[in-house]
Amino acid sequence: MEMLSLESCSTFNLQPYSNSRLQNVGRTRKAVLSLGNCRHQQLQISGIQSLQIRKRSSDQARLPTFPISCYSHNGGCTVSEADKCSAEGTLVLKSKAEEVSLGLDGKSIFLVGMMGCGKTTVGKILSEALGYYFFDSDKLIEESAGGKPVAQIFKEKNEEYFRDSESKVLSKLSSMHRLVVATGGGAVVRPRNWRYLNQGVTIWLDVPLDALAKRVIAVGTESRPLLGQALVDPYSQAFARLTELIERRGEAYANSDVKVSLQKIAAELCVEDVSALTPTTIATEVLQGIGNFLRCKNARNDISRAKTNIYEYARKL
Repeated sequence: MEMLSLESCSTFNLQPYSNSRLQNVGRTRKAVLSLGNCRHQQLQISGIQSLQIRKRSSDQARLPTFPISCYSHNGGCTVSEADKCSAEGTLVLKSKAEEVSLGLDGKSIFLVGMMGCGKTTVGKILSEALGYYFFDSDKLIEESAGGKPVAQIFKEKNEEYFRDSESKVLSKLSSMHRLVVATGGGAVVRPRNWRYLNQGVTIWLDVPLDALAKRVIAVGTESRPLLGQALVDPYSQAFARLTELIERRGEAYANSDVKVSLQKIAAELCVEDVSALTPTTIATEVLQGIGNFLRCKNARNDISRAKTNIYEYARKL
């Protein structure tokens, strides 16, 4: 699915398309995203070069919900069994999305976590299930820099320059509704960024360092400026560097509204390797976590209102 993008951060003024406008913008075509043994067939909106979105008002049309299908291939299952499991997983995902959609009331979702934790893959699935738009903050920064990749921005400028651009992007995104945003791994370190992230619901995708190291090595470390160039033992080097980063960021990640632990999910499902978890399964757990968070938040608000009413009543006696 093609991410709806901007021409530059300086012209970051978004306005959602209604269903009819989306239909007039361009045709849709199918694209395939894959991670591990799971493939996701998604609709891709083509012909959109720049999308302008403003805050959603109550009378604006809801964004369309796009269908999702996931085919999980397991050596112990026949093709028909795999399709059945896939269909059931998709139905559960859609059901969870419908449950939390009303409670979210258009609030955006910000995914945080270490590099390689699956923010982009899971984020796209969530956006389709909820009928939200998806943005990758790193991609927006790259576009505002003329298409230069993050690694090149780090090299030609520095990390401070990148973090400033990141804060600007998050500031703009935080004023909007109905977005799923995959943030950069280090976005949580700056305290001011939490003012932006807390405008929505923050989700920490917590993945064991061993699995993260294997993932980033599999795709190469060239695009990960904070990992450095692997020399003799890529895995050991990546694991050591990721350990340093999580020690610096762990406390900040813990500020998230919802923590989704892949290790916990795998244990509950009796899965030995977290990499065997499908993105659809993880997305479903994210929605479950959001639902729990919203219920707790509403309960706290109810208690607070009750205390206020009691206080006002007692004062009048």
